[in-house]
Amino acid sequence: MSVVRGEQYLTRDGQFQLVYDRGRFWAARDIVVRALPNGLDLTRYGLAVGRRLGKAVVRNRVKRRLREILRKSPLSPGWDIVLIARRPAAQADYKNLEKSVTDLLIKAGLSIGKYEGIRPGVD
Repeated sequence: MSVVRGEQYLTRDGQFQLVYDRGRFWAARDIVVRALPNGLDLTRYGLAVGRRLGKAVVRNRVKRRLREILRKSPLSPGWDIVLIARRPAAQADYKNLEKSVTDLLIKAGLSIGKYEGIRPGVD
């Protein structure tokens, strides 16, 4: 299944608001994950990086890091996910941010495990 460019992103205020209003959340020191089942065959995500984090250069760096972390993460299909960056995310290096996001995704049950879906001895 090929994904149309931009289809994996939450882009409208209404989409974000639905996740904020009805979704569950999991929090760490530098990041908050909010998620809501979407009934689709793909997982969409959005990023919320407010001005409290710093100037545009800092905010854009945090967004680039979060996008790359999500791109590399195997996510379960059928979810709308919003990552909300907290102030400590501006000073966090990539590895710490990656660990926080990965831990929260696993805690939320949104990440496909390393061995999930593998059935030994079955061709």
